[in-house]
Amino acid sequence: MRLLIITDAWRPQINGVVRTYEHINQELRDMGHEVDVIGPGDFPRQMPLPGYGEIKLALAPYRRLVKMIEDHAPESIHIATEGPLGWAARRYCLKNDLQFSTCYHSHFPDYLAQRAAKYLSALHAPVHETTKKAIRHFHAPSAAMMVATQSLEEELKDWGFENPMLRLSRGVDLGLFKPGEKTLFHDLPAPVALYVGRVALEKSIEDFLSMNWEGSKVIVGDGPSLAALSQKYPDAHFAGIKQGEDLARHYQSADLFVFPSKTDTFGMVLVEALACGLPVAAYDVTGPKDIITGDFLGALVGASVDNLSKASYKALESNKKQARHAHAASLYSWKNVAKQFTKAMIPVN
Repeated sequence: MRLLIITDAWRPQINGVVRTYEHINQELRDMGHEVDVIGPGDFPRQMPLPGYGEIKLALAPYRRLVKMIEDHAPESIHIATEGPLGWAARRYCLKNDLQFSTCYHSHFPDYLAQRAAKYLSALHAPVHETTKKAIRHFHAPSAAMMVATQSLEEELKDWGFENPMLRLSRGVDLGLFKPGEKTLFHDLPAPVALYVGRVALEKSIEDFLSMNWEGSKVIVGDGPSLAALSQKYPDAHFAGIKQGEDLARHYQSADLFVFPSKTDTFGMVLVEALACGLPVAAYDVTGPKDIITGDFLGALVGASVDNLSKASYKALESNKKQARHAHAASLYSWKNVAKQFTKAMIPVN
């Protein structure tokens, strides 16, 4: 099938959405499908996402996007994100009576509500409700909306989403993410607790940075909160963005993975950490609770800094590195994710 994916998150951005579609695209091509991607880089006019200068959004993309879609003549259209390109693609499909699929990747209602509450706490509830309605409206015409986990599906249904929902899990590159020798952090006090991901308000990284911990804390990633947090927590080690084998070495060299986010819909870094043999400490929320399903994988707790510290020490007690790797290998295959995706490749007519 000739598939067209339209996404506001694409290279050179580095995030879970981009990595998900990179892997899916390759697997779909290996299965014989023809896949094209339209992203912000295909448009001459762009603007930075407020608060995230590294993320560029297409500005007024509709007319150019229409021509691109018609030139591609896709048999199936997938709209990946709810940004300017996503809304423009949705408009085109509805105007031309074309079916399309979508995917709920990011908890934008939670993200925007948290940012609004930073300036005025009373804004949290109205911003959350308004954004939730907008996102629900965006996905409403979708012939198939993909979600990563059962708990996310239940949460969205509680929010009033009525779409037919299909599962789209995530995978892990087992050739890259696997237990290995500890080649880094020899000069840091042990045990080493690691966080990998965007350094931003909605990730609740400050819960990790402020929790009681007798060893070292390492943060891999970049984002709008990096400068402020690195200044506020000088004892933590901010390693910046890491990719490929360098990223794998950071996982392999740590003793524990800590994931303080309360707003992620999955958390691919959790699976990467498990594949490298790390135990995980996280909050008992959507994403982590779907992945950390046994005590040998880590510890989940209620959302508080004190609890996160307790979970970290508890998770550290598990020495079943190979069992964690085997668990990740058995459940998280990009080939299986691509097979899931094919169920949502709805013909446009």
